[in-house]
Amino acid sequence: MFKYNLFLFKYLPSAWLCGIRVCELNNKKCLVRVKHNWFNSNPFRSLYWAVQGMASELTTGMLIIKEKDNFDFNISMLVVSNSSKFLKKAKGKIVFECNDLKVIKDSFQNLTKNNTTAVIKLSSKGYDSVGDIVSEFTYEWSIKRKF
Repeated sequence: MFKYNLFLFKYLPSAWLCGIRVCELNNKKCLVRVKHNWFNSNPFRSLYWAVQGMASELTTGMLIIKEKDNFDFNISMLVVSNSSKFLKKAKGKIVFECNDLKVIKDSFQNLTKNNTTAVIKLSSKGYDSVGDIVSEFTYEWSIKRKF
């Protein structure tokens, strides 16, 4: 996980400074954790919603990047829309999970010379230490094959 967290430090320093860390990335899911502290807090003594957004977006983006490594072409990727629900105050350690790898794999299979763009919807849920869902995020990613 060191190389993924180094990626955070280099390319997403605001996420790294907020304490967001990749804790698992495999062929099934991506897990990202963040611990509520004074730096990433809101006035209501819980994890600021934007920090939750950064962590949840990272789970979806890292899965796309991981899947891209299985192909011999480059892509550009961009979030084109997102939505969120906040179900409980986020306190303590929060772990965000995305396991929509099948959607990503299918989209990459459809990227050909004739079909260069895919739009996929991925979801990420944040869980607290007792397993309750604190927030749910949905991201619509545009993926374009580069030639």
